[in-house]
Amino acid sequence: MPDTEAVKTDLKNAAKTAERSFVEAADAARERLTEAAHRTEAAVREGLETLRAQSRAYADTAGEQFDQAQRYVVERVKERPVTATLAGVGVGLLIGLLLASRSDRR
Repeated sequence: MPDTEAVKTDLKNAAKTAERSFVEAADAARERLTEAAHRTEAAVREGLETLRAQSRAYADTAGEQFDQAQRYVVERVKERPVTATLAGVGVGLLIGLLLASRSDRR
């Protein structure tokens, strides 16, 4: 029959070995998670920077297109001021009628 002290010692050694293995596994997992978090953070940061750059490019393009449209309208109004005035009055009248009929329905 085995000595109880030897069994206790074997159990303590097994427990210490298991504890060391658990701590090593936990440390390795923590390290992998930290690395994954850093990679994710870098990817998100890079994605946001790309998004900012694209947003700036879209805003610049929209601004240029708006300026072109404004120049076009100004040129057409200068070419035909009476036609432009009548078109503006007609659009204003149409909007006024639509708003008036909408307020009558309430």
